[in-house]
This record gives sequence, C-alpha cells and structure tokens, in this order.
Amino acid sequence: MNKGNRKKPATRNEYDFSGGVRGKYAARYARGTNIVMLDPDVRDVFTDSKAVNQALRAIAGIVRKQAKSAPAVRKQVKPAG
Repeated sequence: MNKGNRKKPATRNEYDFSGGVRGKYAARYARGTNIVMLDPDVRDVFTDSKAVNQALRAIAGIVRKQAKSAPAVRKQVKPAG
C-alpha cells in the first residue's frame, strides 16, 4: 500500500500528537513489563517502587534464611496393610 493512500486514523480533534515521538518507548516495551496492582491500603504505605522493592527484599531475605535453617522434612510412609 502506498503511504500517500493511507487514511488518517479516526481520532478526536482535542488530541494533539504534534509533539509526540514515534517509538519512544518501543525498546522498553519489547523487553517486557511486570505490572503489579496494589490494593489501596498497601499503596498508602508503599508509595513508590523503591519502597516496595525494599520491603520485598527484606521479606525475601527472611524467607531465604528460614529455608536454609529449616530441617529437611521427611515424608513418612505408612506401612501397607
């Protein structure tokens, strides 16, 4: 299709894309995203990604420490009969 023959996309007149940059975030989007929705009460405490990451790293450290110090759980086999 010839570029000159393309129809202009249907957008509202109040949208102004004249200052837009094509593909500005394309590379970031291509790498992927990991969006997590926080409930309002949690969002009130952790107001930015830095606070969330600090809290999760602290919890992860506790979980790792407990996993290393926990004795191995043996599965008990019931005798047949």
